[in-house]
Amino acid sequence: MKKTIIVACGTGIATSTVATTKVKKLCKENNIDCEIKQCKISEVNSYADEADLLVTTTISNKDYDFPVINAQSFLTGINEDQTLEEILNVLK
Repeated sequence: MKKTIIVACGTGIATSTVATTKVKKLCKENNIDCEIKQCKISEVNSYADEADLLVTTTISNKDYDFPVINAQSFLTGINEDQTLEEILNVLK
Protein backbone atom coordinates (compact mmCIF):
# COMPACT_ATOMS: atom_id res chain seq x y z
CA MET A 1 0.00 0.00 0.00
CA LYS A 2 1.38 3.39 -1.02
CA LYS A 3 2.13 5.74 1.88
CA THR A 4 1.68 9.49 1.58
CA ILE A 5 4.33 11.43 3.47
CA ILE A 6 4.25 15.18 3.94
CA VAL A 7 7.66 16.78 4.40
CA ALA A 8 7.39 20.35 5.65
CA CYS A 9 9.60 23.20 6.78
CA GLY A 10 9.09 26.88 7.42
CA THR A 11 9.40 27.98 3.78
CA GLY A 12 8.85 24.71 1.90
CA ILE A 13 12.19 24.93 0.13
CA ALA A 14 15.56 24.47 1.80
CA THR A 15 15.35 22.22 4.82
CA SER A 16 12.37 20.24 3.54
CA THR A 17 14.48 19.36 0.48
CA VAL A 18 17.15 17.90 2.77
CA ALA A 19 14.50 15.91 4.66
CA THR A 20 12.76 14.77 1.46
CA THR A 21 16.03 13.37 0.11
CA LYS A 22 16.63 11.38 3.29
CA VAL A 23 13.04 10.07 3.47
CA LYS A 24 13.10 9.02 -0.21
CA LYS A 25 16.36 7.14 0.33
CA LEU A 26 15.00 5.43 3.45
CA CYS A 27 11.85 4.32 1.63
CA LYS A 28 13.80 3.05 -1.37
CA GLU A 29 16.20 1.06 0.82
CA ASN A 30 13.27 -0.54 2.65
CA ASN A 31 11.02 -1.14 -0.39
CA ILE A 32 8.34 1.22 0.88
CA ASP A 33 6.06 2.56 -1.84
CA CYS A 34 5.52 6.23 -1.05
CA GLU A 35 4.47 9.57 -2.42
CA ILE A 36 6.11 12.60 -0.86
CA LYS A 37 4.43 16.00 -0.72
CA GLN A 38 6.93 18.76 0.05
CA CYS A 39 5.47 21.99 1.41
CA LYS A 40 5.52 24.80 3.96
CA ILE A 41 4.28 23.92 7.45
CA SER A 42 1.39 26.34 6.85
CA GLU A 43 0.26 24.21 3.86
CA VAL A 44 0.07 20.86 5.69
CA ASN A 45 -3.70 21.13 6.14
CA SER A 46 -4.22 20.99 2.37
CA TYR A 47 -2.66 17.49 2.32
CA ALA A 48 -3.97 16.26 5.69
CA ASP A 49 -6.80 14.13 4.27
CA GLU A 50 -4.40 11.86 2.41
CA ALA A 51 -1.38 11.85 4.73
CA ASP A 52 0.05 8.88 6.61
CA LEU A 53 2.93 10.81 8.17
CA LEU A 54 4.28 14.34 8.61
CA VAL A 55 8.05 14.78 8.74
CA THR A 56 8.94 18.34 9.65
CA THR A 57 12.11 20.34 10.25
CA THR A 58 10.21 23.06 12.08
CA ILE A 59 7.84 23.16 15.04
CA SER A 60 4.29 21.97 14.44
CA ASN A 61 1.83 23.44 16.94
CA LYS A 62 -1.16 21.58 15.52
CA ASP A 63 -2.42 18.09 16.27
CA TYR A 64 -3.09 15.85 13.29
CA ASP A 65 -4.78 12.47 12.83
CA PHE A 66 -1.46 10.98 11.72
CA PRO A 67 2.02 10.76 13.29
CA VAL A 68 4.27 13.81 13.27
CA ILE A 69 8.03 13.30 13.43
CA ASN A 70 10.40 16.18 14.05
CA ALA A 71 13.37 15.79 11.73
CA GLN A 72 15.64 18.59 12.88
CA SER A 73 18.25 15.85 13.33
CA PHE A 74 18.57 15.78 9.52
CA LEU A 75 19.95 19.30 9.76
CA THR A 76 22.15 18.85 12.81
CA GLY A 77 23.29 15.25 12.24
CA ILE A 78 22.57 14.53 15.92
CA ASN A 79 20.38 11.42 16.46
CA GLU A 80 19.66 11.18 12.74
CA ASP A 81 19.57 7.36 12.89
CA GLN A 82 16.95 7.52 15.64
CA THR A 83 14.77 9.79 13.48
CA LEU A 84 15.11 7.45 10.50
CA GLU A 85 14.13 4.52 12.72
CA GLU A 86 11.04 6.42 13.96
CA ILE A 87 10.00 7.11 10.36
CA LEU A 88 10.53 3.48 9.40
CA ASN A 89 8.46 2.25 12.36
CA VAL A 90 5.52 4.43 11.33
CA LEU A 91 5.67 3.37 7.67
CA LYS A 92 5.98 -0.39 8.20
